[in-house]
Amino acid sequence: MNYLAHLFLSCDNEDHLLGNFIADSIKRPEGLIFSKEIMEGIHLHKLIDQYTDIHPVVKQSTRRLHHRHRKYASVVVDIWYDHLLARQWNKYSNRSLREFADEMYAILRKRTKDMPNKLKLNLPLMADDDWLMKYSTMDGMMVIFDKLKKRVSKPDLLLGAKEAFLAVEKELEEDFGIFFPMLQDYVCKQHWH
Repeated sequence: MNYLAHLFLSCDNEDHLLGNFIADSIKRPEGLIFSKEIMEGIHLHKLIDQYTDIHPVVKQSTRRLHHRHRKYASVVVDIWYDHLLARQWNKYSNRSLREFADEMYAILRKRTKDMPNKLKLNLPLMADDDWLMKYSTMDGMMVIFDKLKKRVSKPDLLLGAKEAFLAVEKELEEDFGIFFPMLQDYVCKQHWH
């Protein structure tokens, strides 16, 4: 799962949300000392990633895109799953995606003092470029993949992401529809409320 799902699965707990958001950016030692609740959010992020990485439905989705994206297939699936979450947002949330995104940006801006330096610099770019809403459109997804290409060693393996997705869109929607409620249930059973 990517930013949108991780933030959504933080169960409206601001400290868990912050920990979940910063988890991939923490490199010790950075001099940041986190509260128990933020550490729980970091742990939640890792639990979500572990559950997702080994889940048979996600592995099935990864196989659907492996021929095109090879070693990046699982990363591509994470991003497309956020797209599918955004497209089906009303099925999972009573708030609009716009309201949710604005609330996330406001919380994260308020909590920059608790973030690693790199995220402090990237957060304004993320909010100003409205990354969370980008997941909801195909044009936005292409922007996300263009950004990702600049961060990977083999960007050519990310070419054709749209075409690869569209070729198996129905199957990926079905996979996501099975997987995401299971992930939500797993998170709730971990008592991250």
